[in-house]
Amino acid sequence: MPDPRTGRWVEFGVGGAGAADLLGWRTVTVTPEMVGQKVAQFVSLEVKTATGKVRPEQENWRRVVLEAGGVAAVVRSVEDAQRVLGSEG
Repeated sequence: MPDPRTGRWVEFGVGGAGAADLLGWRTVTVTPEMVGQKVAQFVSLEVKTATGKVRPEQENWRRVVLEAGGVAAVVRSVEDAQRVLGSEG
């Protein structure tokens, strides 16, 4: 959709060319047989400015992702994101 301020085309959403149509997560309980295997983990970073406010629905999303075993946080800088992702990011 065009940005009303600049007229430039802006795309929203996840992915791009080749991205799947359906995205989500499932909670997996790691069993002893799975130790050493790679398991994907859903990551959700809400990017805000230094003074940006988190809306209630964004906080609810963060809570749901965390409860399902994903990583979710509000980040306000590259350093915040690196801290959240740790050495795996």
